[in-house]
Amino acid sequence: MIETVEHEGKLYPAFQADGNAAQFAISYAKHFCKGRGYDIGCNRIEWSLPGSIPIDLFFGDEHDALNLPENDVDYIFSSHCLEHVENWVAVLEYWDTVLSPGGVLFLYLPDYSQTYWRPWNNRKHLHVFSPEIIRDYMCHKNYKNIFVSGVDLNNSFMIVGEK
Repeated sequence: MIETVEHEGKLYPAFQADGNAAQFAISYAKHFCKGRGYDIGCNRIEWSLPGSIPIDLFFGDEHDALNLPENDVDYIFSSHCLEHVENWVAVLEYWDTVLSPGGVLFLYLPDYSQTYWRPWNNRKHLHVFSPEIIRDYMCHKNYKNIFVSGVDLNNSFMIVGEK
């Protein structure tokens, strides 16, 4: 039996309420995120991208999305984090300064298609994204080799670009 949750008359897979969304993107991220890098907003160390430096407010140190331990990293991986930050543009601009030339930005984000994740339904989410918005931002910042997935069964999408 497939477990579901209902929101505003729409059914979604129940696993969407369990956390650890990164599990659906990590197998792809491993192909792009090589070398030294961060998993920002992983929530739990065991949920972080293998080999990454995990960063999350819950870890009790001074590091967060706008205060990373060091610059010139090879990648930044972030899953279901950007919608929680106050100013997502400022965060992405900061991450751009942390990435080495040729570094990879890999984002896994909730899609507008999941009604519960919209900011007016889930007050933990401050923003709602579409692949087009993030792709336009990356193009504006001159990222190259930008790849965008479709919306998956987790009502989320992946986008990766090279600085």
